[in-house]
Amino acid sequence: MTFDGSAGGGSESPARAPRPRRCHYLIGPSGFPNFGDELIAATWLRYLARTEPEADVWLDTHSPGPAQLLLNDLHPRLRCTDTLWRLCGEAPSDDPWEVANWVQSAVNDPGLAPRWDAGIDLLGRTDVLHLIGGGYLNALWPRHIGLLAGAAAAARRSGARTAMTGQGLTPFPPGATDLLRSLADRFDVVDVRDDPSAALLPGVVRTCDDVFLEPPEQRPTAQAREFVLCVQSDIGAFEPSVLAAQVLGLLRAWEVHPEQLAVVEGIPRVDRAVPALLEHELAGAEFHPFRDIWRHGLPLAPGQTWISSRYHLHLVAAAAGASGLAFSVSRGYYTTKHRSLIDLGSGWTSFDAEEGGTPDRPTGTGFPPHVLRRCRDLKRSVATAVYGSQVIEEVRPATRRLALRSWRTRSS
Repeated sequence: MTFDGSAGGGSESPARAPRPRRCHYLIGPSGFPNFGDELIAATWLRYLARTEPEADVWLDTHSPGPAQLLLNDLHPRLRCTDTLWRLCGEAPSDDPWEVANWVQSAVNDPGLAPRWDAGIDLLGRTDVLHLIGGGYLNALWPRHIGLLAGAAAAARRSGARTAMTGQGLTPFPPGATDLLRSLADRFDVVDVRDDPSAALLPGVVRTCDDVFLEPPEQRPTAQAREFVLCVQSDIGAFEPSVLAAQVLGLLRAWEVHPEQLAVVEGIPRVDRAVPALLEHELAGAEFHPFRDIWRHGLPLAPGQTWISSRYHLHLVAAAAGASGLAFSVSRGYYTTKHRSLIDLGSGWTSFDAEEGGTPDRPTGTGFPPHVLRRCRDLKRSVATAVYGSQVIEEVRPATRRLALRSWRTRSS
């Protein structure tokens, strides 16, 4: 019997080769964990699970193990790595120029960083390289500029589409603005979330935070407390005791009884330092650790009053109809973040820890529905530009601070 490779006597067309699976590479600071950072990653993973469930999705983060466990069920083909974060850590100094130069050199010549050769190879086999939103590209963490540099270098070799979305870039390292602009010019999609960041990159799109793409569904909690507190002590110049004194003054001025109060934790342990000093003053308050709010959601209800230094708690609570005090523990970092939400219409009151004082209890009702719809539509246009069509229709709404200023695309 002669075997000629045919299945029969007829002349059938050869089987069509399967379409290559798309590969998307997200870059962000997930897995610490930090409620806001995890929420941004979850937002994009849910979006891709709905639009491209068959695509391979990689998340490059500083903590890939915890991130995989926290986010694993959000996309069926999610895997986590830490290639670019490792390369940033291997740079010879904290100077942004030296970091960018080192990471680009390593991506172009993996022999300089052979321990991460497999990860660098993966960077060259992706369809989209996407720095997801957040406030991690700034002077607080100057080595993170290497994430931009590495993505740009990888895309130059592979032709992948590049994007950075929902970025909060201030305060930016002195002397590195030209570097930032040069790297951003090599990206196809550049989108920031606040005006000071847009001022650093003239001509880019200024929309809003990535979470507005798909705000988490937060069902009102039947027994939710009237007041909710989250004040951190990991960023800024204030000792926990100073912040605790300010919080106690506010609670007394507003005549808040402990049984009316819930305390939530955006970062495990970090957000316990301030309320721990008030433990004997707050007997009867309930505590919601990060584990519980990540699994079950925040203890939200319309009409609540929040005291929050955490930006994404401000965003999610205001989206659910809660009012609050945006408690800024760092003018250079958190004031800008909270101001962006207040300017959008969150209805919250700004409180500067450096100025102190005792503001009246806020009376707002959170984001108006039309603002949430507008923000969602803007972020969907950004998502389409990143993962779908390369052309985005410019929209100029009447709502102030929401207009798309211009759309930057990389020249061919």
